[in-house]
Order: sequence, then structure tokens, then C-alpha cells
Amino acid sequence: MDYPGLNDLIKRALLEDIGHQDITTAHLISPELQATGIFYAKSDGILAGIEVSQAVFKFLDPAIVFEKVKIDGERIAPGDEIAIVKGAAATLLTGERTALNFLQRLSGIATKTRGMVQLIEPYKAQLVDTRKTTPGLRFLEKYAVKTGGGRNHRIGLFDGVIIKDNHIRAAGGIIPAVKKLRCHIPITVKIEVEVENLEELKQALQAGADIIMLDNMDTDTMQQAVLMADGKALLEASGGINEKTITTVAQTGVDYISSGALTHSAVSLDISFDITEVSE
Repeated sequence: MDYPGLNDLIKRALLEDIGHQDITTAHLISPELQATGIFYAKSDGILAGIEVSQAVFKFLDPAIVFEKVKIDGERIAPGDEIAIVKGAAATLLTGERTALNFLQRLSGIATKTRGMVQLIEPYKAQLVDTRKTTPGLRFLEKYAVKTGGGRNHRIGLFDGVIIKDNHIRAAGGIIPAVKKLRCHIPITVKIEVEVENLEELKQALQAGADIIMLDNMDTDTMQQAVLMADGKALLEASGGINEKTITTVAQTGVDYISSGALTHSAVSLDISFDITEVSE
């Protein structure tokens, strides 16, 4: 995983958990005591974040041996060993919760994503994420979406243009907003416009938008939008889309389906860490 900010993130997460000292481990476990611990699955899902868990232990002690049994993107089932960790027992005990928090959270997102991707496999629509992520964890959560088979939308406000409803009101309309942006952004940057009805869709097409987000439209209106666009712009369906609705949305013929539920509503996957061997 190529993420320059990972060590800083891990440092903050460990500081949050350990504070000035792990008082249980410090007063109970000898620094010389060695141990082996195993991560194992307790539920079905898609693994994501194994390298982050490894980095947690390596941050605490570079001498830790971390053996991956499974890799990100693999399906895991109850009882499956995921990784074996060997080293100072104190390090294993101090780092296990932070390592598990990352692993469970990211695997939950990957699992939810894989399930929704499978629901739309017969259709052309691609599933994409949103910016509705946990503050500070966006890069990792979007990595988990990719691991589950989804695609990333823009990472932040800096790498993609989306003209939303409040932008439109402040700029005086869709057409002037698109025209103004065209004068200031590189020609390689696409412009996406959010619309709430077919009249706004017509304006976005007239303005030459590259992508048009159909915000909270019902599926009948989406189908009309697909016919109106006729390939002149890519269409993205958005708004309250989940496992119950995504197949019907894909059937309308849209190009992309964005769902904040991938990150804001994913349930952490049940994964455990057990110490299995101890030696002096």
C-alpha cells in the first residue's frame, strides 16, 4: 500500500489508545516474554487492511515478525487464519486493538462493496464511493472500496470538479457555472454537474458537462434522463442507494452509481486476535 501518511495515522491511533502507557501490560508482562498471536476470521467477508495491521506492529517494534496468510481482496470464512505475528508479548498485547480496529473496519467496507458490486454485474453501471468517509481515514476507506471491487470517485475537493446545488445557486445557474469553470481549470479535468430534475439535466447538457449526477431521482426519471442524454454525457445516479435499490437503479442504464453507504454504513467484519504460544 503506497500511502505516505500511514505512519502518522498509526502514530495518532496508537497515542489515542496507549496514551502515556499500557498500564495493564507494563505491570503484568515481562519485556523478555515472547509470544505468537494469530488473526483469524469469525465471519465471511473480504479482507482489507492487512498491511495496515502489519504496520501497526512494526511501528511499535520493527523486530516483530508478521506473516500474512491471507492478502487483501481474498475472501475469508470463519476459522480462517489471516496472519501470524511473532515477537515480544508486550508488543502484541499493546498493538492488537489498534491493528484489529483498522483490519475490521476496512474489511467491513470491502465486504459491503463486494456485495453491492455483485448485484450490478449484469449491467454496465460501475459502483463508486463518495466523500462520506470517517475524518482522517478517507484514503484507507477508499482503498477498501477498491479492494472490494468498487471504484473511487474524487478523493477530495482538490482532484475533481462537481458543481452541486449550492454552487449553482451561488454562481447564478448551471450554464454560467460551467462556463466560468471551463476558463480556469485544465482541459484534462472533467466537469460534473449535480441535477435534481430533467430541466436541470437539459441545462447541464447544453452547458457541455462531462458527467451529470442524477441526485435523488426515481428510477422512471432516471430512465428518461438516459434517453435525453443519449451518450452526450456520462450519468451518475446518487442518493440513498443501498443493497435494496442498486439493481433497479443499474437497470436504468446509468454509467455510474455512487453510494455513501459503502463507507458510512459498513459494519466492521468480525475478526479476532489470539495469543497461542508464550515462551521465555
